[in-house]
Amino acid sequence: MRALHFDCFSGTSGDMTLGALIDAGVSAEAVRDGIDSLGLPVRLEVERVRKGGFAATQVRVEAPEEHAHRHLPDVEEILSRGRLTPAQRDLALRIFRRLAEAEAAAHGLPVERVHFHEVGALDSIADIAGSAIALDLLGAARITSTPVPTGTGTVQCAHGLMPVPAPGTAELLKGVPLRPSSVQAELTTPTGAAILTSVVSEYVEAPAMTVERIGHGAGQRDLAEQPNLLRVFVGQAEPAGLSARGLGADTDQVWVLETNLDDLPGEVIGYCYDLLFAAGALDVWSTPIAMKKNRPGVILSVIAPADAVPAIEEVLFRETQTFGIRRHLAERHKLKREPATAQTPWGPVKGKLGWLEGRPPLFTPEYEDCARIAREHGVALLEVFARARGASQGRT
Repeated sequence: MRALHFDCFSGTSGDMTLGALIDAGVSAEAVRDGIDSLGLPVRLEVERVRKGGFAATQVRVEAPEEHAHRHLPDVEEILSRGRLTPAQRDLALRIFRRLAEAEAAAHGLPVERVHFHEVGALDSIADIAGSAIALDLLGAARITSTPVPTGTGTVQCAHGLMPVPAPGTAELLKGVPLRPSSVQAELTTPTGAAILTSVVSEYVEAPAMTVERIGHGAGQRDLAEQPNLLRVFVGQAEPAGLSARGLGADTDQVWVLETNLDDLPGEVIGYCYDLLFAAGALDVWSTPIAMKKNRPGVILSVIAPADAVPAIEEVLFRETQTFGIRRHLAERHKLKREPATAQTPWGPVKGKLGWLEGRPPLFTPEYEDCARIAREHGVALLEVFARARGASQGRT
């Protein structure tokens, strides 16, 4: 599976995260287009720099100075009007909600009344939206991080001078292993902590992975003690005990999407099947369930490649009027396969040939060919299937 590891040896911030992801290969233009679609008066500047003697990518958001503070609903409205994909928008919203909840806990206020102060500024919105876009484009199924250094000393906040880590950052880092640091500076910002804790599943010094790309994101300040960089490793990691190579099988990643439905006629659900397959679904099925208030319903499930997810979600939202779609990335082990044709007494039947290394192949006839032959020749469908499978060694 695709893996991403944050090496936060010098902390993390929103612009360092975005810079590191772009340095690791994410398209800066794709990130810039997504930010531009939000309609904000900002411009994303991306440049190659040397930080502490090392090459890195530095991101700077050019934005006018503002005096008004935003609340969470204001930020949610901004994110909802752009052309972000559902996954990108959901991640950006999740990051901002984590920020709001942390600030609410730190100040003893309801989430809706929290002023975002610096975090709600235009540059922070761009950093978070840009990082959400970049993480989605990278498509990592597993994201890990080193323990996080916060730095020491004090930092100037909207409410005055506060010790490092600032209250919001400290709240965000609850449950996260911290790394000691004697650097007199704020190494980890609230924005960086919110992004990190929204996506990281495990904190380890070095995960088991094969590194393919390395990205360096430069911070704005220069530190005397160390390079002010965030480093990311991108590569492949194999889940423990699930080796596809040991079976001689192929492996890939697919998205599993599902939604609960309890107010639709069966005809509409059936109608969705053809639309979902036309949109690129690999498989579609429904499962009867009992929902709240003892109402019968179904789970409509779809397996899809990553590039088909936006079109499939468009079908689900439009046709079922669902309020939400759950989705998760799954690794799939599958037989090696190729198209094949079996010769039967009634004509050729197309199908797929699948096999594991060192084992006999399996032939699966296409239903449409078998059904056509059964109708045209007046033979049982099961007999056509049996003849096709038996004749598959004579395939072309």
